Parts: sequence; structure tokens; C-alpha cells
Amino acid sequence: MSRRKLTRRQFVAATALSSAALVTAPFVRSARAAGSLSIGFWDHWVPGANDTSRTLVNEWAAKEKVEVQIDYITSNGNKNLVTIASEAQAKSGHDIMAMPTWWPHAETELLEPMNDVMTQLIAQNGAVNGTVQYLGQLDGKWHGVPICLGSQIKGPCSRIDLMKKYAGIDVQEMYPAGSPPKADNWTLDTFLKAAEACSKGGVPFGIGLGETSDSVDTAGAIFQAFGAELVNAKGDLTIKTDNVRQALEYYKQLIAFLPPDVAAWDDASNNRWLISGKGALIMNPPSAWAVAKRDAPQVAEQCWTHGFPVGPKGRFAPFLPYFLTVWSFSKNKEAAKSLILHLSQPASIEKLVAASGGYDLPAFEKLTTLKTWAEEGPPKGTLYHYPNPYNHQTLSIAASPAPPKIAQQIYVQATLTKMALRYARGDKLEDTLAWAEGECEGFMRS
Repeated sequence: MSRRKLTRRQFVAATALSSAALVTAPFVRSARAAGSLSIGFWDHWVPGANDTSRTLVNEWAAKEKVEVQIDYITSNGNKNLVTIASEAQAKSGHDIMAMPTWWPHAETELLEPMNDVMTQLIAQNGAVNGTVQYLGQLDGKWHGVPICLGSQIKGPCSRIDLMKKYAGIDVQEMYPAGSPPKADNWTLDTFLKAAEACSKGGVPFGIGLGETSDSVDTAGAIFQAFGAELVNAKGDLTIKTDNVRQALEYYKQLIAFLPPDVAAWDDASNNRWLISGKGALIMNPPSAWAVAKRDAPQVAEQCWTHGFPVGPKGRFAPFLPYFLTVWSFSKNKEAAKSLILHLSQPASIEKLVAASGGYDLPAFEKLTTLKTWAEEGPPKGTLYHYPNPYNHQTLSIAASPAPPKIAQQIYVQATLTKMALRYARGDKLEDTLAWAEGECEGFMRS
């Protein structure tokens, strides 16, 4: 838990973590839209998902007479992040690069402005959520276009049977498929009581307290539900506040009902916990459920994805968007923007969402009710509330609203989960706050 100050380069190594007319103007069918184009996509974990994105790219390329090269770059071992950093340093590489969450901000000085593309897409597909705005633009300049490929909400995935048996909660009634949520009583207090009941029943909630993304994302949503910010949007330290104290007190109570080894969990641990049948709830996109369909169908047919519990300051859910960016040193910017527009059309997005089994999420408000989420199963409708179709909760990212380059360090260094563990393991509350303040002061200087 010692404080480390990272340079941006070290960050990469340290990160554990409308109409056809709109499409064709003003980017395609100009002399500069021909030639060649190279793309670095995230290598999707869902079998066949890459085939769908490749087909869409090739359809566009044949129509526009552009030669394309597609590289699917795995996030295993952070290879995608290493690739982003190496291309930024060399000022050479792919024309289009897929970047997760914080990375468009980290590389904004080397990215082509995308305001022209975003203006068209917002007019066509509706507004984007606040987290996309926070991560995707700076000083009025869009430096990335949100793409559904890889974008996800990490909400609760509950076992229908176990929650009903041990906690007395019918999650299907609370979040009915095809209808708005009936979740006024789904509060943090209710959540804590359910965690206690399921723990006593031998099926604890599988919520990690490690240093990787899943653990940090859950902590972020719980902190935000209390209005607990370590650094505010102006860049001021706001750690020693009652809201942060309340969040830590809550976490201390919750940790008592979690598996004893959650401090060592990584992003695969909660998936395995659900698939093994040991737990009543995890916080995750539908990846665990999708694997359970294949490996443990008796578990999958009892899973229901739904919204976060509400706290004193609101109901928040972790949203991690992916962006398609164009390097400023790209040799074919017009063609790059044209392809991004093509991939962002409703028809393209519908195919990509279907290919991922509903895992991938568009960021635009008009594209949250695609049929895939209503039809996926078993049980049918299990993903209906995954894309937040009724704006039931605020989509957020841990450590916001701090300025993104500070928030990224809070996120990467897992400051929130470390605080929760320190206090739960016996540190005095004010000592925990003082430690976190020192950490954030270091982030602000780096």
C-alpha cells in the first residue's frame, strides 16, 4: 500500500487495468478517402465477435475502395495498452486505435479532434452519457468516439433462487423483463442485509477488494452512492469529509459478509465464484453468465442482471466505455472518420451487440433497447436491464469527477479498495483518511 508516483509511460506498464446521407458526408467518396487504412481493434473475448466487426469493415472498404488492415490486439497482459504507448512514442502505427476508458485523455495531444463525427452521431443516435463526455472530450474537443465493442456496465448479476431463498428478494420482480424497475426498496441498506443473509446461508456475495478493475469499479459505485469523492472536479482534495467517512463505515460492514480472501481477488475471481455456484451475487458484465451458459447451465438459468442499489446520493453503476480514436499522425484521416461513422450506425451496432451476446453496450441514448437484450437467455430477459434502458441509474466510473489524469492514478492504484481494506482491518478511520490524502497529493504532483 505504499505510495507510488507514476509517469504517464510508467502508467501503461503499471495498469492492471439516421440516414445514409449522414454516413457519406463529408468524409467518403473524396479523393483522400481512398488508399489504405490500418485499424487496431480490441480482441474480443466472445467467439465470433471479431468476425462481425471484420465483416462490417470489409463491407465499408469494398464500397469505398479502401484497402484495410485489421489487427485484433489482446488486452491480456495489457498488450493493447503497451501498443497504444509504443505508437504514441513512435508517432507511427495504426490509423484507427481502440482505446479503453482513460487512454484517450492520456494521449489527447496526439489524437485527431472528432467533433465533426460526434456532432453527426449525437444528432442521429441521441445524447451520450456523462461518463462518455467525461472520458471522451477535453476543453470542448472530442478526442474519441464511443464504440460498443468492449463497452460494458458492471452491475449486479444475482442468482434468482439464492436471493429469494436467503434474502427474501425476488430480483425478477424487482427488475422485470420488458418493464421499468420496481426497485425503490433496493437500497444500500437492503443490499447489506441481503449480503448478511446470503453469507449466513453459505452463499456470500462475490465482491472483490483487490487492485484490478472489477474491485475498483464496484468500490467507485458505492463511494459515489454516498457522494464520496477523494478529489473533486476542480482538483481539490475532498477526502476528509463525512461522505467519505460514511462510505468507509459502510464498506467495513459489508466486508464482514464477503469471502475471506476477497483482498486477493482479480477480475477472474468473481466470475469463477458465480460459475462455481458458491455465491448469490457478483458485480460484472454478462461475461460470467455467458461462460456459465457453456460450463454450468444450471447456474446460468438462475442468473439475472439488474441495477445497483441506491444510496443517499443516488444510484450509480460502473460504465467502462471503449473509444475509437484517430492518431494525429494518421495518413488517411478522412477514411478513418468515414469508417468510424459506418461502425456507429444503428444497423452496424445492432449486429455488433448481437455478435457479443449482448455484452457490448452502445453509449447513445437511442440504442439501449435493442432486441438482443430482451431475447437473450436462459432465462429469457436476463439481460433486459443490463443496458440501463430506463436511465434508472447514473453510469459512472470510479474516481470521477476528479480531473481524469488524477482520477486515472486513483483508479490504477486502487486507492478506494485499499482505503476500505485498511479501515476494515483495524486502522483508525482518520489514519485511513490521512493515508489516502497523502496518496492523492502525490498523484496531483506527478
